[in-house]
Order: sequence, then C-alpha cells, then structure tokens
Amino acid sequence: MTEQNPLLDFSGLPRFDAIKAEHVTPAIDTLLAQSRTVVSQLEAPQEQVSWDNFVAPLEQATELLGRAWGIVSHLNNVVDTPELRATYNENQPKVTEFWTALGQNEVLFAKYKALRASAEFATLSPARQRIIDNAVRDFRMGGAELPAEQKERYAAIQEQHAAVSTRFSENVLDATNDFKLLVADEADLAGVPADVKAAARAAAEKEGKAGYEFSLHFPSYFPLLQFADKRELREAIYRANATKASDQAEGFSKKEDWDNTANIVTLLKLRDEEAKLLGYRNFAEVSLVPKMAQSPEQVISFLEDLAQRARPYAQQDLDELKQFAREELGLDELKAWDIPYASEKLQERRYAFSAQEVKQYFPEPKVVDGLFRLIQRLFNVEIKTDSAPVWHPDVRFFRIERAGKLIGQFYLDLYARAGKSGGAWMDDARGRRASGDKVQTPVAYLTCNFTEPAVVDGVAQPSLFTHDEVITLFHEFGHGLHHMLTVVDELGVSGISGVEWDAVELPSQFMENFCWEWDVLEHMTAHASTGEPLPRALYDKMLAAKNFQSGLQTLRQVEFSLLDMHLHYDYDANGSQSVQAVIDGVRQQFALIIPPAFNRFQNSFGHIFAGGYAAGYYSYKWAEVLSADVYAAFEEAQAISPAATAETGKRYLEEILSVGGSRPALESFTAFRGREPSIDALLRHSGMAA
Repeated sequence: MTEQNPLLDFSGLPRFDAIKAEHVTPAIDTLLAQSRTVVSQLEAPQEQVSWDNFVAPLEQATELLGRAWGIVSHLNNVVDTPELRATYNENQPKVTEFWTALGQNEVLFAKYKALRASAEFATLSPARQRIIDNAVRDFRMGGAELPAEQKERYAAIQEQHAAVSTRFSENVLDATNDFKLLVADEADLAGVPADVKAAARAAAEKEGKAGYEFSLHFPSYFPLLQFADKRELREAIYRANATKASDQAEGFSKKEDWDNTANIVTLLKLRDEEAKLLGYRNFAEVSLVPKMAQSPEQVISFLEDLAQRARPYAQQDLDELKQFAREELGLDELKAWDIPYASEKLQERRYAFSAQEVKQYFPEPKVVDGLFRLIQRLFNVEIKTDSAPVWHPDVRFFRIERAGKLIGQFYLDLYARAGKSGGAWMDDARGRRASGDKVQTPVAYLTCNFTEPAVVDGVAQPSLFTHDEVITLFHEFGHGLHHMLTVVDELGVSGISGVEWDAVELPSQFMENFCWEWDVLEHMTAHASTGEPLPRALYDKMLAAKNFQSGLQTLRQVEFSLLDMHLHYDYDANGSQSVQAVIDGVRQQFALIIPPAFNRFQNSFGHIFAGGYAAGYYSYKWAEVLSADVYAAFEEAQAISPAATAETGKRYLEEILSVGGSRPALESFTAFRGREPSIDALLRHSGMAA
C-alpha cells in the first residue's frame, strides 16, 4: 500500500525515522510508473503547447521522483548499511535509465522548441524563459538529436557511468572504514593533543581493544600528521591515506576489491565516448557547456596564469619550511609525511601560537551560535530550533524565518562516523516553488565530518573545532543560504538549481571571509575551560598567519584543477599512457612538492570521479575570484559606515543569493558589483599582491 510507504509521503518533511531499505524499490517503481504515465500523456499531440499544459505537469511528476531518490541517495551517503547499499545499487540503473530516456525524448524536445518559438515565450517571466532555454540545451546534451543506434549507446554509457561512479565511492568509503592503526604505548603519541588521544582511546575501547585506535576519517588521521613527534607513526598514517582504494594499499583487508585504478580508466573512457557521440572533441568541452567558462583553453590559461603568479610565493614558502625543518627539527630531507608536522611547528615558532591552542576557543555550541548570529544580522532573518524526523541522533534541525514567516529549513549533521562518506557538503532536500498561492519552502542538508563530542572521566565535553573546521562550516552554510534564501518561485532555477557550476562556489567561499573578522570571532569563541572569548592578541597572531603558505596552497589547488582538466581534455584513455603519467607530467611542470611514487591520491579523488566536478574542479579557484571581489565590496562598505555595510548585505542578498539560477551568474555579479570580476581582490586576500 502506497499510503504506508514513507518514501511516497510528500505531505511534509521526509520521514527519516520510518524509512527502511525495503521501502526503496516499491516507492521508486511507483514513482517511475507515475512519471512515465505523465510523459506518455504529454507526448500526445497538443493544439498549442504552453507552460501550464506542458512544462508544469512534467515538472510536478519528475520533482517527486527526484525528491524520493534524493532521500535514498542522501541516506546512502550518511548511514551506509549493506541493505541500503544493495537497494541503492539495484534501483540506480532504473532511475538513470528514466532520466536518460527523458533527456532523449524527441517529442518532448520538439515541444520545448515549439514553446520557445511561440508568442507565449515573450510573455513568460525571465525565470521561466531560462528554464525553457536550459531544457533545450539539456536535451541537446542528453543526446535527443542522435540517431536511434547512438541514442541506445548514449543511454548505456550513462547507466554504466552511474554504476562505476557509485562503485568508486563505495571503495573509498569501505577502505576508509576498514583501516585501523592501533598504538599500544602512549609514549609513541608524544606531541599529539589530549583530546585527539581521548578520541582514539574511546575508539579502541568501543572495539574492546587496549591502546589508541586511529582511522582514516579526517579528524582522526590528520592530527597525527600535524602533531605526532614520532616520524614512523606519521609515515604509517600518511601511507595508508595516500594509497587507500589503490594498487599500492597496505594494511587493508581487501586490497584488490577496493582498487579504483580500473574504475578511473573506465570513467574517463565513458566520458570521452559520450563527448564524441555528442560531437565534441573531449569531455572538458561537454562539461563547460552549462558553465561560465567558455572553453577548456580559457580554463587552462586561467589556471596557468594563477600558477605563475603563485609560484614565487610558493617557492619562498617551501624554502623557509625546508630550512626550518633542517635547522630546528633535524629533518635533512623533508618527506611528504613531515610537511604538515613541520608546517605546524614553523607556524607555532613564527607566530607564537598553535592550531591546538586556537581550537580551545571554538566549542561547537558557541561556533554554531556565532554563525547564526552573523547570518541573522547580514540577511535580516531569524534562525530557530525546529523538529523533524532525522537519520541519526546527532542530527539537528532548524528553521529560518523573516518577519515571522518561514522561508527555509535545514538539517545539520556535523560529526564523522562509520558509514558516512568523508568530506563536507550541502545538498538540497527540497527546492522552493510556488503553486497558486502556496509556496513550497526550500530545505537543505548540511553535512560535515568533524570530531564528535568526547566523554572525559564521565563528563560530556563539547566538540572543539579547529579554525579550518569553522571555515568549512561557514563554507557549507554559504551554499545552504544560496539554496534557502531564494525568492524565485520556479523550481528549475530557484536556489542553487540552474546556477552555473563554476559560480556555485561563490556564496560558500564568500562566507569563509567572515571567519577572519574580529567582531564575528569575538562573539563565537569561548575557551573550553575558562569560557573566556578569543584574546585580541591571539586573533592578531592568527591574522598575521592567515596567508601562511598560501602560495603552496594555491599551487596545490591549481595542480588538482589542471590534473582534472588535462584528464578530460587531452588525455587519450584508450592509448598507452597511464593516468599516473598525466599526473606526473602536470606535477613536473607546476608542482613544487612532488609526492612519493606510491601516492595514489587520484584513487580517492571523489570530486571528479564520483561528485559532479569532472572537468570542473577549477570552479573552486574560478569562483574564488568572484567571491573575493564580492567580499571586497563589503570591505569597502565597512570603511564607510555600518549603514553602508547593511546596504551592501541587502544588495548581495537581492542581486546574488535571492535570484538563484534565474539569470546568468555573470549578470548577477555585475548587478551587484557594477562591473565585471577582477582577480585583484583574490591576490590581495591571499597575500600574493605585488
């Protein structure tokens, strides 16, 4: 009975407390059948195609399928179980097949083109016009104009690609969950902070072991690299992390099963074949069709220019680090597993503070409260605790109101745990749309992987965030605001929908800047023991250290972006050259730090092999140019008056956040800034301006 299936209940928020793996197949089958019925009805001849008799009913049917599958995908990412994984993999081909067939439907394509050519088109709102334009583009990119035989092959490519991409993610997750490094003697953990040791001890106790257990979840492994005095320990955890899901992996229970080497080649071959089918030279060209950047050559030129600007600063960073490691730490040769450790020690020496010292001032409740306070001030809204069924006891739920009226809601899932994919991300649970006088308000998932609160001597302690984790939280919240503060009523372009992929990072990176403002930090810090706010003197040191190694960090991001671009632009996946050879070639040309030969970071590079960033990883640097320039407008306003700052916040909300994807991102940027973007603010903020 459909009434009893919680995945088919769209009356309110998802019923996460009731959804089980056995609900997935019947729900997806029902929604696919309903969607196909609507599609076949819309294929019938119509005297006059209009928004109301064609686009609206198609959107309504497919939205419900998208929402239900979105819930299943979300659960698969945050509470992976064998049952859920099995049903996800069983249903994914059916869902992929439906969307591929829809994207190739010539009858629907013809109707969209007819609607665009009709007299009605000029009378539609700009948002609706953009949805129709996007649809015509997407039909072309979905293979709607291909001959029957090629359509069939295109569909097969999509299905295989989805399956291999999922397998890639599963391998990374399984390898991450599998690896355990047990340290028996506390003396071997010299230099490691007390809270990190407490978490490792708790992890060992949970499994009935003595000692300290470390995993490849970021909050567990990275502090070892950063703080452990014992070099062999740093090497062991570095090697495990750098080789997970690869042919070089050691210390994992299933090396061959989880090796992503072949999956990478398969994905690159499938993407290349798709590009050729659609009449493009390479997949990079396909990827850029719906983005701001005009061509792969333009992106490569942008990245190489940035590399050239960053290189002198990066070289200086590296020279200083090597000299310090040699003279102060006795490390004549700086190995990959020494770099975070030596960098932390150099930063402590130069700026007289440590990341661990700063961390004591960022207990989670204070940070979250400070973030909410900033958002309320900037965008004239209220954030309140709300209630809804959740997928894990740690998840919290909130609502955003303006003048007492609900405008959006979000789930906050902050801690790392087994069965949860690594990293941090925002995803939409539901988009904003208006139907008659009713408005469906947007709902977002905000997911991070921070250290969970510890229990020390029977007393619960709040989770303490590093400043980098605070920045991550602000970043994801920026995406959330883009999704939730929209005023666009059309689903296809409200919030983050329809926003060019290389502009979608603008609001997230913009929010990061506030993590460096004194009047923000002052209100979101309280020492874990004393409750004292962050001292101004420590803040000044943090600010002085803000661009510590920013040359090296910029060069590293450019390196990842160029790797991604070249793998999808001029690499022949069917030739004799290996993926590793391409990576080595880019590094020889642009990197200053060459990882060890065993490093296989690409085997867990989920962004480009399982996360939608294929030939799009450059978006982070591209959007950083935009976000730095936008934030510069706030700096200019702050120099004038609080009123000018408030006015700038209002303009940012109206011209960028509110409009979502209802117009081109460049138009939104120009409407806010009064001119085209400039790279100057990014270079200045990164300490790389002349």
